[in-house]
Amino acid sequence: MATSAKNFFTKEERQQIVAAIKEAELNTSGEIRVHIENNCSGDVLDRATYWFGKMEMHKTEQRNGVLFYLAVKSRKFAIIGDEGINQAVPDNFWEKIKTSMALRFQQRDYAQGLVNGILEAGRALKKYFPYQSDDVNELSDEISFGKN
Repeated sequence: MATSAKNFFTKEERQQIVAAIKEAELNTSGEIRVHIENNCSGDVLDRATYWFGKMEMHKTEQRNGVLFYLAVKSRKFAIIGDEGINQAVPDNFWEKIKTSMALRFQQRDYAQGLVNGILEAGRALKKYFPYQSDDVNELSDEISFGKN
């Protein structure tokens, strides 16, 4: 296993993940971020929510930010959508995406699992938050990393 979150994915895999974010955001005005850290000792949703706020993802105009959170050493992950998204989508919206990602993760294909989840989220969000020609990229597409 990788020694830290920053080197869990190869340079090429990180580029694939960022490319997936850019591609997904061509389908939707939703803003997608990925945050990776080593450990999550508590509840994974609480930790993802903490990072969602710390990265100020709730400050998008339509409240349509999405965070893919991974704690690689703890083997936990979550997807958090802002209130604008969660008010529009069905209750099981994130669970379907998480299930498809988990199947890839079980095969140790973490990068492709994350890429697939990001692209699936972009396609699904198109229905609720379609891409607009004047859309502004409100959040960075780069992967962020925790210190732990």
